[in-house]
Amino acid sequence: MPALRNSVELTQVSEWEDGKRRNVEDYLAAEEPLEIRVGGRPLTVTMRTPGHDCELAAGFLRTEGLIDAREQVLALRQDDGESGARGNRVEVELEGGIFDPEPMQRNFFSASSCGICGKASIEAIRVRGLRAPNPEFKIDPDVLCGLPGRLREEQEAFGRTGGLHAAAIFDVAGKLIQVREDIGRHNAVDKIVGWALLAGLLPLSSHVLMVSGRGGFEIVQKALAAGVPLVASVSAPSSLAVKLARELNLTLVGFLRGRRFVVYAGPERCLPAR
Repeated sequence: MPALRNSVELTQVSEWEDGKRRNVEDYLAAEEPLEIRVGGRPLTVTMRTPGHDCELAAGFLRTEGLIDAREQVLALRQDDGESGARGNRVEVELEGGIFDPEPMQRNFFSASSCGICGKASIEAIRVRGLRAPNPEFKIDPDVLCGLPGRLREEQEAFGRTGGLHAAAIFDVAGKLIQVREDIGRHNAVDKIVGWALLAGLLPLSSHVLMVSGRGGFEIVQKALAAGVPLVASVSAPSSLAVKLARELNLTLVGFLRGRRFVVYAGPERCLPAR
C-alpha cells in the first residue's frame, strides 16, 4: 500500500467479541509533529498525519492570513527536525518583508483536535482580510447530495483506520477535484488549500469544500481565506461558524447525508427560491 505508507501504522491488538478474545493486527492513523519554519525561525508545530506536508505548510500560511499569493512563497523544503525524525520539518522561504516571524509567534500550537489552541486573544483568531465569496455560484441540490458518497470512496486511509478526517474540493457538476486526509480536520483543509495555492488555483470561487467532520469556525474561516463559496459537512456546524458564515455570506451546509441537508447560511446558492 505505497500511498498509505505514511498515513497508517500496523499494530497488534487484543479484540473481545461475544465473550471471546483474540489477538489481531490493526491499522492506526499515523500522528506525528510537524514543525513549520519561516526564514529559518520556528513559527508553529502541528500534530498531523504525515503526507503532503509542504501543502500543509503552504495552506496554513494562507489560511492564517500570513501570505496572500503563490508568488510570495519562494521555496518549500521538507527535512529532518532536531530529533532526527524523518521529514518532520518544513522550511519555508518567503518574499522579503511580508512579515517578521518573531512578533507573529502567537504561540501557534495546533493539536490535532484544535487548530487554534494557544492563540493569545479572541481577536487573533479571526484572519485579517476575509472577503465575501463569489455571490454568483450556485449548485443543484441533487449534485450536493452526491458529494458525501464520492468523498467516502476516496478515503483510502480512513477505510483502513477509521481515524482520519477528509477534506475535498468539488466543482459545480459534482466532480471530485482533489481530496486530502489527516488526523486533524483543520490540517486536512490546509492540505487542500495548500494544494490549490501551489497549483495556482486560488481563489476557489467556483468550488465546494466538503469535510467529513463537523463544520467548525476554523473550517469556515479557512474556506473563506481560500475564496470557497460553499462549505458542506456530514455533521453539525458550531454557533460561531454559523455566525461567521452569515456575516460574510458563505453558504454553510450541515448534516449532508442521503437525500437531506440543512442550510445554516446562504441558502440562495443551493436551494431554489420559494
